[in-house]
Amino acid sequence: MNEHSNIQEEKVLLVGLKTPHINEEDFLYRMEELEALTKTAGGVVVMEMTQNRQKPDSATYIGRGKVEELEAVIEEKEVELVIFNDELSPSQLRNLSNQLDIKIIDRTQLILDIFARRAQSREGKLQVELAQLNYLLPRLRGQGLALSRLGGGIGTRGPGETQLEVDQRHIRSRMADIREQLEQVVSHRERYRSRRKKNQAFQIALVGYTNAGKSTLLHKLSEAEVYMEDQLFATLDPTTKKIKLPSGMEVLLTDTVGFIQQLPTALIAAFRSTLEEVKEANLILHVVDASNPDYTNHEKTVYKLLEDLDAENIPILTVYNKRDLLTDDFFSYSTGASTLISAHDTSDLDKLKKKVESIMEENFSPYVVHIEAEEGKWLHRLQKETIQTEQQFDEENECYIVRGYATAESAIYHEMQTRENRGEVETDER
Repeated sequence: MNEHSNIQEEKVLLVGLKTPHINEEDFLYRMEELEALTKTAGGVVVMEMTQNRQKPDSATYIGRGKVEELEAVIEEKEVELVIFNDELSPSQLRNLSNQLDIKIIDRTQLILDIFARRAQSREGKLQVELAQLNYLLPRLRGQGLALSRLGGGIGTRGPGETQLEVDQRHIRSRMADIREQLEQVVSHRERYRSRRKKNQAFQIALVGYTNAGKSTLLHKLSEAEVYMEDQLFATLDPTTKKIKLPSGMEVLLTDTVGFIQQLPTALIAAFRSTLEEVKEANLILHVVDASNPDYTNHEKTVYKLLEDLDAENIPILTVYNKRDLLTDDFFSYSTGASTLISAHDTSDLDKLKKKVESIMEENFSPYVVHIEAEEGKWLHRLQKETIQTEQQFDEENECYIVRGYATAESAIYHEMQTRENRGEVETDER
């Protein structure tokens, strides 16, 4: 409790550098995001300092004159922590720490800190620690980094001081140990995935920029207890829930870690096994915060990361969320299938489920099957495993005629093909 209070009290100064290749609007949005990240980590922003330069200074990132100005502001505002809106090189971090004599972290370390705080599962904690050690290793040159400044608060969660004070050889040894443990967790996850595939469950992955409302959407659609918070990176560990579509078909919906601009490379590498959930999906729901002024850049960031994961060829439905927060007309950036909703509106959720079904129908194969009256088990399976559009009883032949759509990869579709060979299934030419 006391520790949390201390973190809340931590006074933070943000520093941003605008270079010519970033336009003014994007730069301001990125600074706003840095403030939101700081708030999520438990800091209070007392001031922002920005500088326009052709390129970062190789020694101190910002110009030497700006460093002197920063020194004066730190003393005046009683700042306890300075956060830079970019990843600092080991030498920049060392030079700034020596000159300013204050705790300094960069955007990457801030994000890693939030991840360390959010990780709940053993896998999540291991992945974050691996990413933190990966980041810290090149920044530990004997006593080059003043470890005494890392007394507590933002930027120090995770491995902890004692872990930072060990030499590089021990850090490498710890990293090897974590990788070994993660391999076991990954193999368990892969077995779970293959079991799901064997069961032929249709899998939908929720992806999107951090704080777009993915967890809220999962909670509302599945009526499950999922951690929801209006904070960045509220969800780190993937959560899978079963949901029922309007036709009665059951599908699996998986929430994933939120993406962000300049997501640290070490984190993408560490969370790759978690993000593999996206690659295994049959459909991606790309959730976008429509009320965020920078939503187009958020979309671009997500598409870029989907490309990096080799998942860009999976069918995508863009879900523009937070319709209730819009004050002006909304124009979608996506050229593909999209829908505008509020996760808190029941009719919008029904509309979304129907939209999901319509996209699934486009990618499924139509069928017509005749089911004998006593084959109740088959009727139940068709209801749960396919999109059933029509069911009528043929009194003359004492059988049910069922129409619908099924994925060609599913077990039930192959079983229907076997029935077709026996003359019990017709190909629907509609």
